[in-house]
Amino acid sequence: MKHAQKIKLGISIGDLNGIGSEIVLKTFDDSRMLDFCTPVIFASAKIITFLKKHYKLSLNFQGVEEASKAIDGKINVVNVWKENVNINFGEEDPNVGNYAFLSLEAATTALKNDDIDVLVTAPINKSSIQSDKFNFPGHTDYLARELQGESLMFMITDTLKIGLLTDHVALKDIASVITPELIEKKIEIIHETLKQDFRVEKPKIAVLGINPHSGDNGVIGKEDEEILKPTLHKIREKGKLVYGPYSADSFFGSKNNKNFDAVVASYHDQGLIPFKTLSFGNGVNFTAGLSKVRTSPDHGTAFEIAGTNSANINSFKEAVFKALEIYKCRKEYKKLTKNPLKKQGKKI
Repeated sequence: MKHAQKIKLGISIGDLNGIGSEIVLKTFDDSRMLDFCTPVIFASAKIITFLKKHYKLSLNFQGVEEASKAIDGKINVVNVWKENVNINFGEEDPNVGNYAFLSLEAATTALKNDDIDVLVTAPINKSSIQSDKFNFPGHTDYLARELQGESLMFMITDTLKIGLLTDHVALKDIASVITPELIEKKIEIIHETLKQDFRVEKPKIAVLGINPHSGDNGVIGKEDEEILKPTLHKIREKGKLVYGPYSADSFFGSKNNKNFDAVVASYHDQGLIPFKTLSFGNGVNFTAGLSKVRTSPDHGTAFEIAGTNSANINSFKEAVFKALEIYKCRKEYKKLTKNPLKKQGKKI
């Protein structure tokens, strides 16, 4: 009997001067991981050999020229480049940043071509990677362009899910960026992803206020009264279970988040500070709203410990498992909604 082919899990290597390569290789140094997926790392056999020796790992890998030729039961490395790369752990280097982009570009192309099923991205340095080809504040915006979707940064664990109205936006610009259209669009993405990717039949969503104390009825800013509240009322009228705005300073401390399937934060730090405080090292960044599944760990390049063989792999491993889980949920959801059971008419 022929066994079903495992999910092909693509991995972009991230900034080679950071901890990305360490957490990737240490995750798959555990051969049991091959029971769950077929990993495809986008880098080069030369660099993986160097890193394997540096971290004193025993993993074996298979070099392949393209992702479509990846072999089940093996760690596959796609040779995106052939030349040597000069690695200086802990340093910002635009040349190394360019290799991070080449890896991401190749992985994204493979994802678009269905040569891989899901993508897990190792951390990039947002400064080093900037170029004519990559002029984005992070992975999320780049993938939204490449996959032609409306993306949303969705930070997730099994018990906590926080989506952002705005992600990498300067604090001074947030009030002008948040519009009724943006609120409706982002909440719709969260509502749909809870249904198709997390099996939540009737999502219950909390929304945090834009200003301190949700504006205190207009005393501390008008945005909550004039933009957020009317928009949430409009969304509720369409039948969605959306509540708020809630004062962000007490929402998590009172454990109110446990009453909802997801929480919507107005801006980056409003959502990520409580998320990382409650789940750091085990959280996952999931890009919701796209046609393909992409996850990443909830941390950055950690230059301060890069190369020291001391990085924690938990968040990356969680990102792998979450990508596989979401892929399966989405596949099942599409199958169920594509062929809904027809009501049987009474025969005469």
